[in-house]
Amino acid sequence: MKACIMCGGEGTRLRPLTFARPKPSIPILNKPSVVHLIEHLSKEGFNDIVITLGYMAEKIQEQLGDGRIFGVHIDYVYEKEKLGTAGGVKNAEKFLAGEPFIVIGGDHVMNLNLREMYRFHEMTDALVTIGLLSIDDPREFGIADMDVNNRIRRFLEKPGPGEIFSNLASTGIYMCDPEIFDWIPEKTNYDFAKDLFPDMLSKDRKINGMLARGQWTDVGNPAAYRQAQRWMLEALPGTTIDGHFSTKDARITGPLKLGNNVSVGSNSALVGPIVIGPNTVVGDNVLIGPYTTIGSNCVIENESRILSSYIFNDVRIGMNCNVSGSTIDNGAKISDNCSLENGTVVGPNAFIGESSTVHSNVKIWQNIIIPANEAVKKDIVKQY
Repeated sequence: MKACIMCGGEGTRLRPLTFARPKPSIPILNKPSVVHLIEHLSKEGFNDIVITLGYMAEKIQEQLGDGRIFGVHIDYVYEKEKLGTAGGVKNAEKFLAGEPFIVIGGDHVMNLNLREMYRFHEMTDALVTIGLLSIDDPREFGIADMDVNNRIRRFLEKPGPGEIFSNLASTGIYMCDPEIFDWIPEKTNYDFAKDLFPDMLSKDRKINGMLARGQWTDVGNPAAYRQAQRWMLEALPGTTIDGHFSTKDARITGPLKLGNNVSVGSNSALVGPIVIGPNTVVGDNVLIGPYTTIGSNCVIENESRILSSYIFNDVRIGMNCNVSGSTIDNGAKISDNCSLENGTVVGPNAFIGESSTVHSNVKIWQNIIIPANEAVKKDIVKQY
């Protein structure tokens, strides 16, 4: 079965995490998000994959190669200009023609049964089947009005107040017949939700919906990213240790996944689910709480508390720090006695001075230096 993964976006809402990498390469459980997606597609039987690339295309190609390590074959198509979601798929037509295929976003994280969606689509005469989920707040998504026979009667992208006629949100997962290419103009910025679906519905062309079951999110903002990490951590099957692990008298409760050469100091506590990458050092009297990932070559110094946070590679966190619900990018340094409140995002190679507090949901961009004893209450996107 064929799949098209759209990886062309710049991920502006996820900055500063997308300065050093494209959105599909943001780590989840210490490996790129798109790798999890490829593994899921492979498990579901989609082994012929084409990826549309734009922003930082070379990063994704380096991480995935030709796909054989994942049991799939991957081709790449490059977008020299913005083509929109449907236009990007049209650009990959030569790899997708001849049989039904699934379209999926490169920032999607899910455990949905995609094979079931494929079989459902095969049994209908619709050109497109849209995967739908019932959610509490659909304002950031396309919404569909679907009848009892699964036919979509109305579709509206990102509805405003008074326009939310349904809470069935589009997942951005589409099963398409090859005939769909006849509806998409060549080399034009053309979107599935904004352009193609309204055109098809206005001409009474059949679009079906399928109610999906399970977990799904697009990693479009820091909150969605934290949610995706949490889901994946909840699915950890048990405790695994890859290679050498050393500790004195730490208290460890799984599930955990520890890389090679991790060391944990005296009287520290690790309470899973937690993932820690290789060559990371955890000091004495450190608490690392559930739903935390720590990358490779990190240092967590004595007396610090790390709770529900996502720490990338080469990060140093000083003594007696409190890090709660935060995301810290590669190479950042957090000095002693700092507090990072819930929702904080610290960009690559940023420096937080001693005894500083970063308030909830504040973003600090790459290479920023925060002086000692600061209370950072708003986003810092340029140097002091």
